[in-house]
Amino acid sequence: MRASQWSDSAPATLAQKVCMIIREKEVLDYHDGGRPGKLDIVASKPFLTQRDLSLAYTPGVAIPCLKIQDNPLDAFRYTGRGNLVAVVTNGTAVLGLGNIGALAGKPVMEGKAILFKRFADVNVFDIELDTQDPDELIRCVKLLEPTFGGINLEDIKAPECFYIEETLQQQMDIPVFHDDQHGTAIISSAALLNALELTERDISKIRVVFAGAGAAGIACANMYVAMGVDPANVLMVDSKGVLYEGRGEESNPYKQQYTRNTDRHTLEEALEGADVFVGVSSKDLVTQDMVRAMAKDPIVFAMANPDPEITYEAAKAARPDVIMATGRSDYPNQVNNVLGFPFIFRGALDVRARAINMEMKIAAAQSLAQLAKEDVPDSVINAYGGDRFSFGPEYIIPKPFDARVLTRESVAVARAAVETGVAREPISDWDEYAERLERRILGKAHQVMRSLVHKARVAGRRRIVLPESGEEKILRACQHLIDDNSVQPVLVGNADEVAARATEFGIDLDGVEIFDPKPSLEAYAEELYRLRGRKGVTPQTARLLLQDPAYLGVMMVHMGDADGLVHGLNRSYPETIRPALEVLKLKDGVGRVAGMYCLIVRDRVLFFADATVNIDPTAEHLAEIAIAAASVARRFFDVEPRVAMLSFGNFGSVDHPYAEKMARATELARLRDPGLIVEGEMAPDTALVPEIVDANFPHSRIRGNANVLIFPNVQSGNISLKLVHRIAGGEVIGPILIGMNKPVNALNYFSSVQEIVNIATITGIMAAART
Repeated sequence: MRASQWSDSAPATLAQKVCMIIREKEVLDYHDGGRPGKLDIVASKPFLTQRDLSLAYTPGVAIPCLKIQDNPLDAFRYTGRGNLVAVVTNGTAVLGLGNIGALAGKPVMEGKAILFKRFADVNVFDIELDTQDPDELIRCVKLLEPTFGGINLEDIKAPECFYIEETLQQQMDIPVFHDDQHGTAIISSAALLNALELTERDISKIRVVFAGAGAAGIACANMYVAMGVDPANVLMVDSKGVLYEGRGEESNPYKQQYTRNTDRHTLEEALEGADVFVGVSSKDLVTQDMVRAMAKDPIVFAMANPDPEITYEAAKAARPDVIMATGRSDYPNQVNNVLGFPFIFRGALDVRARAINMEMKIAAAQSLAQLAKEDVPDSVINAYGGDRFSFGPEYIIPKPFDARVLTRESVAVARAAVETGVAREPISDWDEYAERLERRILGKAHQVMRSLVHKARVAGRRRIVLPESGEEKILRACQHLIDDNSVQPVLVGNADEVAARATEFGIDLDGVEIFDPKPSLEAYAEELYRLRGRKGVTPQTARLLLQDPAYLGVMMVHMGDADGLVHGLNRSYPETIRPALEVLKLKDGVGRVAGMYCLIVRDRVLFFADATVNIDPTAEHLAEIAIAAASVARRFFDVEPRVAMLSFGNFGSVDHPYAEKMARATELARLRDPGLIVEGEMAPDTALVPEIVDANFPHSRIRGNANVLIFPNVQSGNISLKLVHRIAGGEVIGPILIGMNKPVNALNYFSSVQEIVNIATITGIMAAART
């Protein structure tokens, strides 16, 4: 959402508000961690050999160059132009910060690029132009036309933005879209359609008041009129009041079209009896009395950011019948531009549209309005903390993380482009196009983790102790776990000391339990001595061992003061799990523990075992590990396991003890769990590539779709995991320690905050599974 700010102090106010909502250090760490900024470029073609070099560059590249010279439209075929958008700004109206300049606006443009890619798989180059001359900006962007499939104008002040967009669209043969205008207009139009349906109003008869006569306000008015609002029923208010005839000042032509012959000169007067208020202005502009004066079932879109023209609570208190939308995510019905621009450009690019016309914008709004009336899938519910949504006054707009937005909105936009004649590449099979869009959806790892968070929450937020309470990463992970509401994190130590450490890092531990072990140490020592007295532990050594966070955490779990343990940032893996093995023991019937990982690469979820514990397991041990790993995949990740026993040969092709061990492990696993789909021994490519199986091994029960990979030894498992993780860039969850009597999981020196959060969430689910 964008909103103009009428106060000269707005930049300072917004900066202060941002610092209150989001921790400054966290934001800065996010931007400068690893590679500075938020963008990278990844090759879409192989580039590993001399032949690849000759194809990608000279001499081979001359061939597509000549093709494009003969037919310029071939640029969409032989280059990335058809999936490339320029996000262009001059920094004259950045968020609520105002004219901060092109360079200072770059973080916003990079953020915009991430949203394009994450939600619609559209590539972006951000372009910051150091000019405030509209004609100079127009000339520069026009010269860039051969590079891009579309232009997204961003954060350019009014009224110049109108002139710039109109001129560029006239001069260019690709879509030009100023999101500050049309994004807010499209999303709020979807909300309007549903609000009118809920209140049984006729769009042609409603009276609408707009507060804010900048880019967003005028674009909203234009779109509402295009959808059927009577222009005579529109009043627009700027910082000086209603735009009325005889106000005695010059007005730009964009405002002039909404100047009315009326005796209502103030916002208060304008709102009396109005059906709809649309605010893209500044905070606290609307009072409760103004809302009370509106018509029955008033519709209030208070979209100023970060603070609306009137808060949700105030509007509801004044008029319980109000239907309210804001630009904020902590209130119902957030008007968020991310519901628009990625999907609109996706549809426009896919038909090679020459423009994004009003019909395409209306189609986008209508598709969003329709989607809000459909059942909300569990994946969306999980992404929003388990809250359920259904069509009604507090759910009139879909949520951005609803994956269906891509297929509904992009298809609607593309279809409108075809029907209105601006598409160069018409689509005939819309169902196939929708399926193609689904395959482009990114974020499988996020989807998996949100599902796990939901499982942990439903399981009752188990108490997970993270005893390394002085570590910044542990403290930050606890903060995230509280935000996720997935488990109850428990830190260990003196409450004042832990709180002081958190304050040092700017971390809020509200909701985190801090366990002071001193009152329990003697009881813990006595129990530890009882358990390990015949293993060399004396009463004195028991007390000394409890100074180690590993032993202390294990004893908390053993004594029932925690449901699970996550630790090990500053020690080796064997040192981390040894206390658990000594105290908590193994599950009944389990011969040894193993370490497995979940690795999510693009849209594929794979499990690697054993990758951490067993140096050279026997066939019997491998069968046990395979069954346990398959159980984790099924119970915790909702993945139906297909287990591949990996080797360097296929089904007896190699006469060697290494291969024979894996074949024997396959036989034993089948005997112990006849219902398990397990194959081996088999090479990794046989396990993962359907074409190899179809051509050579038609007898295999796994058709190149294995998802649980069992390695012959820890060396091969660990190396393979790290290679795939680093080269393919997948998301790793683990290691998950399987076989323990009570849940304990280990971290390592390199564990990130998110990895700690992931493994703590898993530990909570494992704890719940025991009950």
